Amino acid sequence: MGRADATRARQGSRGTGPRRPKGRIRRLFTWKKMLGTFFGICLLGIAAAFGLYFYVDVPAAGTELATAQSNVYKYADGKVLARTGKLNRESVPLSSVPLKVQHAFVAAENKTFYDDSGVDLKGTFRGIYKTLRGEGKQGGSTITQQYVKNYYLSQEQTVSRKLQEIVISLKVDAEKGKPEILDGYLNTSYYGRGAYGIQAAAQAYYRKDADKLTVSQGAYLAALLQAPNQYDWALATPAGKKLAQERWAYTLDNMVEMKWLSQAERDQQKFDVPKDPKPQEGLTGRTGYLVKAAKDELFAHGVDEKKFELGGWTVTLGIEKDKQLALEQAVKRKLTGDLDPKAREADRDAQLGAASVDPKTGHIVAMYGGAGYTQHYINNATRQDYQPASTFKPLILATALENHATTQDGRPITPDTAYDGTNRRPVTGGTAPFAPPNEDQRSYGNITVQKAMNNSVNSVFAQMGADVGLDSLKKTATSLGMNGARMDVQPAMTLGSMGASPVQMAGVYATFDNHGRKVTPTLVTKAEHATDPEPDLPDPIGDQVLSRKTADTVTSVLRGVVDDGTATAVQDTSYQAAGKTGTSDDNKSAWFVGYTPKLVTAVGMFGEAEGGKQVTLRGTGGGGRVNGGGYPAQVWAAYNAAALGSGAGATFDLDADSGMGVAPPPPTTDTAPPSKTPSGTPTETQSPSGTPSTDPTPTGSGAPTPTDTSSAPTDPGTGDPNGGTTGGPGGNGGQSNGGNNGTGGTGNGPGGAGGLNGLN
Repeated sequence: MGRADATRARQGSRGTGPRRPKGRIRRLFTWKKMLGTFFGICLLGIAAAFGLYFYVDVPAAGTELATAQSNVYKYADGKVLARTGKLNRESVPLSSVPLKVQHAFVAAENKTFYDDSGVDLKGTFRGIYKTLRGEGKQGGSTITQQYVKNYYLSQEQTVSRKLQEIVISLKVDAEKGKPEILDGYLNTSYYGRGAYGIQAAAQAYYRKDADKLTVSQGAYLAALLQAPNQYDWALATPAGKKLAQERWAYTLDNMVEMKWLSQAERDQQKFDVPKDPKPQEGLTGRTGYLVKAAKDELFAHGVDEKKFELGGWTVTLGIEKDKQLALEQAVKRKLTGDLDPKAREADRDAQLGAASVDPKTGHIVAMYGGAGYTQHYINNATRQDYQPASTFKPLILATALENHATTQDGRPITPDTAYDGTNRRPVTGGTAPFAPPNEDQRSYGNITVQKAMNNSVNSVFAQMGADVGLDSLKKTATSLGMNGARMDVQPAMTLGSMGASPVQMAGVYATFDNHGRKVTPTLVTKAEHATDPEPDLPDPIGDQVLSRKTADTVTSVLRGVVDDGTATAVQDTSYQAAGKTGTSDDNKSAWFVGYTPKLVTAVGMFGEAEGGKQVTLRGTGGGGRVNGGGYPAQVWAAYNAAALGSGAGATFDLDADSGMGVAPPPPTTDTAPPSKTPSGTPTETQSPSGTPSTDPTPTGSGAPTPTDTSSAPTDPGTGDPNGGTTGGPGGNGGQSNGGNNGTGGTGNGPGGAGGLNGLN
C-alpha cells in the first residue's frame, strides 16, 4: 500500500467513525443567530419606541402641585402685603425676566437648550442606569425634561416615569416653542425657602420682583436649582457657600462661552449675597381684614370665587403702607392704649373701625378692621350693623340745598335759616308724630342751621327732614352710596337710625369733598392673572350726584363743626378740616367723619359684647358716655397729623356763599324801618306738649309795644364761639348786654328782641 492509499485509509476510517457532538452554546450562538437576534431586538425596540411614543400623550394639564400658586396682595407701591394659597408661587410671563437672566439659567442647566430636541439620551440613559443601581437621583436632564417632570409628572424616581419623561419631552419640544418651555421651567422650578417659580425666588432671596434681577442675582438663582438647601446662603456650611460661588462662576463663564455675556461684563460681576429669609406674608394681625375685603370686592365685580382660590392672582390695593401704619398707631395711642379689658367690662366690648379715602381717586389708602382677623373676624370698617347717628345730618342739609327746599312757612333752607331748637319739639308736617330729644335734653330756642349743625341739635334736623321730605332724603342718601335696604323711611332716619359702615360714610363725605362728584371707596386698584382676563373694575369716581354749590356749602358748614362745635378735638392750625360727630341715643356707637382737601377718614366706635350683641360704650376708658368728639375724633386727629404729609397745608376750594367756611359779607347800612322780630326767625314754635306758643317776649318796664316805633337796630344776634349767642342791641339807647333773650341793657330801655338762648 502506497503512502497515498494509507492516507486515504486513515481519513476514511475517521469519516466513518462516530462524531463528537457540538456544544449547546455553539449551537445557540452562531453568528447568524446572533445577528438575527440583534436585529430582532432592534426592531422590537424601535417598535416599542414607536408604540410608546404614540401611546404616551402629553397631559392636558399640569399636576396640582405644578399649577398651584399663591395669590399675592400688594400695597399701592407694589410691595408685598400678603400671600395666600397652597404654594408660595406667583407665575410671571417670560417677558418679565431680563434676557440675560434667562440666559443664566440656560448656561447653568442646558447650554444646548436652544438647539437640542428636548432630550439628552446619553444623560438620560446614564440616569436610568444609576437609578436601577439604586444610586438615587441623577442629573443629565435637559431644561425641557426638567420642565416636563415639574409640570406634568410626579417626582418619583422610577424607570417608567423616566421613559414617560423622554416621550413627553420629545412631543413638547415638537409642539411648543423654546420660549414657552423656558417660561414653564422658570415658573415651576423649586428654589428653596418655600419658593416655587422665579418671582417667588426673587422675593425670597433679594426682596425684589423678577424683572428687577441683575445678571449676578440671576446666576445665583440658577445655581440654586442644583441644590437649593445646600446653596442657600443663610443655611449653607462654609463648604456649601464655596460650592454655591463656584456654581455661580460656572454659570457666568458658560454665558461668556455662549456669547451671551462679554468678558468685560463677566469681569465686572460680583457675587451678590442674598438677604436673610423672612416669614411668609400671611393673614396674621390686621392683614386678614384687607385680604378678605379685597376678595369680597373682586367677587362682587364678577371674579369667579372657585377660580380665584386656585391661585395665580396678583391683586394690588390702594393701601399706602405709611398711612396704614399711621392709622394703626393712632388707634393704639388714642384708644387701645387707654383701655384695660381686664379691669373694665366696657373696655372689653369696645370695637373701632376706620377707613381713609383719597377723594380724588376713590382709593382706600388705609383701613382699620379691628384688633386682628384671628381675634375678631368681623371687619369693623365694612360692617353695616351700627347706626351712624348724627353723621347723617349733613345729608339732610344736602337734600335741602339740592332740592331748594323751604321751611313749613316758606323760607328757603340755607345755613343761615333759623329753626326752633327746643328739646323734644314735635315735628310739624311730618309723616308720623316725632319729638326727638336733644343731647342732654338741652333746649336751644331759635338757632341757625349752622349753629344747629355745630351742636348737633336733633330737633332742628328732625324738622328739616320733614321739610325736605323723607323720600327725597333717602334718594339723596342712596345716591351718595349708603345702603337703601337698611333705611326705613321713618322720621327716626333723620337721626341716623339706619345701619352704615365707616367705608360707606367715608364715601359720602368724600363726595362732599370732591365737589359733589360721587366717590365709591375702592380697595382693589388692579387684579391680574397669567391666563385669565383682567376683571373690569369700575372707576371709583362716578357721576355728579350733587351740584358743586350744594357739596361745597355742606363742606363750609362742616368746617364750623370743627372750628366752633362738637369736633373741637380735631382743631389743628396746620390744616383745614371739616367733619361731623355722631353719638347714638343709647351710646352703642360713636363716630367722627372728617376730611381735609386731601384725605377723608371715617372713624366709628361700636359696643359689641360676646356673641355680637350690641351694647353701650358708656364707661369705656373709665369715663362716662363716649361721644364722637372723644375717642373717634382723637384717633382721627392723630392719624391725620401723621398721614397728611405735604397735604397738610392744603385749603378747600369752595364755591359757596354761606356757612362758616366762607368769609361773612361786609356789613351794610340798613335804612328800613325796624321790625319787631329778627328777620328769618320763626314767630311761632311748638312747645314740648305740642301747644303752639309764641317766642318768649322780653319783660321789663321798657318792653316794646306793638306801637313802638323806636329806631332800635334789628340785628338778630351773632354766634359766639363759646356756645352762647349775643343778644341784639338795646332799644331806646339801652346798652347791648348780649344776654339770654336780649336781657335788659343798662340804658333807658330793655335789650333788643334778637338775642337767642345761650349754649354750653
